This record gives sequence, C-alpha cells and structure tokens, in this order.
Amino acid sequence: MSATLQNRLAVVTGASRGIGLATARAFAAAGAHVVLVSRKLPALEEAAAAIRSSGGEATPMACHMGDPAAIAALLDALDPLGVPDVLVNNAGTNPYFGPMVDAPMSAWRKTFQVNLEGPFELARQVARRMIAAGRPGSMLFVSSIYGIAAAPGQGIYGMTKAAALSLVRTLAAEWGGHGIRVNAVAPGLIATRFAQVLIEDEAFLSAYNARASLGRHGTPEEIAQTALWLASDASSYVTGQTIAVDGGFLTR
Repeated sequence: MSATLQNRLAVVTGASRGIGLATARAFAAAGAHVVLVSRKLPALEEAAAAIRSSGGEATPMACHMGDPAAIAALLDALDPLGVPDVLVNNAGTNPYFGPMVDAPMSAWRKTFQVNLEGPFELARQVARRMIAAGRPGSMLFVSSIYGIAAAPGQGIYGMTKAAALSLVRTLAAEWGGHGIRVNAVAPGLIATRFAQVLIEDEAFLSAYNARASLGRHGTPEEIAQTALWLASDASSYVTGQTIAVDGGFLTR
C-alpha cells in the first residue's frame, strides 16, 4: 500500500522550518491539505505559498504551543476546515544546554509547556473532534533519541521527550477503540537550525558519527518520510510505537 494522504486534512506544528516544514511538504505532495502551524505567521505564509506553487494545498496558522489561549484560538480557526485526519506534534524548544544541577526553573517550565503540555492539549482537543465525528485518524509526536537514551547537557529536553513517549503509549491504548492511531518518531541528530549548535560542535559531531551505524547525521526529509508512512494507511496496524530514525545511533 502506498503512503497517500489524498483528501486528508493534516495539521503540522513547528512547520515553518526543519522537520516540520519537510513533513508538511511531504504530506502536501502525498495529497493532503496541510495546515502549517508555528509561532510566526510570515515564515508560515512563505512556506505555504511555496507548497501551493508546487500544486499542493496549504493553510498557515500562527500558534504558540506554550500558550493555552493560543491553542484554543488555533482550534477555533481549524473548525471551519473540518476535522483533522492527521496531527503531527512537532513544535519544540530547548532553551537550556548544560548540567542539570545548574538548570534554571524558568527553562524547566518553558520546555515542559512547549514540548509536552501544549502538544497534549492539542492532541486531546483534536481527538475529541475525531471521536465526535466518528472518524479514525493518525497522530504523531516528534520525540528524540534523548527521550530514550541519557541526555547529558540536554536533560530537561530529554525528560519532555521521554514523557511524550509515555503519553503516546497511553493515548494509543485509550483511543485505539475509536480508530485513532498514536505513534512517535525519535529523530537522531538532524541537520536543522534547531540542532545547528550541535552539528557545529566538532567534538559532539565526531562522537555522534562514530556511534551511529551509518556514520552521519540525518536530514529533515528522512524524518518526513517516516512521518508520512505513519500518518497514512500504509501503517494502518501500527499504534503506540516509537520509531527511532537515527542512523543506528541507539543500536550501539
């Protein structure tokens, strides 16, 4: 079965660049009407225009995933488009790099709000609409290999990503009876602006590549293809799972 999203409505957060943008492009190419969500509208409008110029359907909507009021406004704006068939919770933040002993509580709160609380609220509000409409759907949380392995220097970020994996399993169990599948992708080191500081750290990059079976970092498009498979009916019997897309980093 091919990974098609023809006539599906897909919502992708953190969609103005990186993994989110690559995912939105892949979904649109597969036939979905993609709602691109991020904090700043101008970047989203540019991304949506590029998708439309390539023959795809795209609608930009601004939303700060750490702001409950903004999430409520996003859902109100989504309702006229219909019930989403696909949700990709990709938006994330990592404001603090360093040892846990020195981590400020402000960074803790911001990271949990954006990486966990916001995605949870968006997911359950979309699920309520899916259930009320009696239609199945697919949800995807973009986690991280640091939600599976230890994350020295990125401990708070790693905790939020680990919690997301627990959330995925629970939501899959609770919503499976309604035909809603919930899965996660755990990217390794991916060439995005978000990870630029790590890629530019020669010691970190060398250590990562030495451990990764493929000996390199990945690209946003490689994550997007896994997301497309999980979003489509090609993975119709897959739920509650986490797929590490990390070049074999976790196999060592």
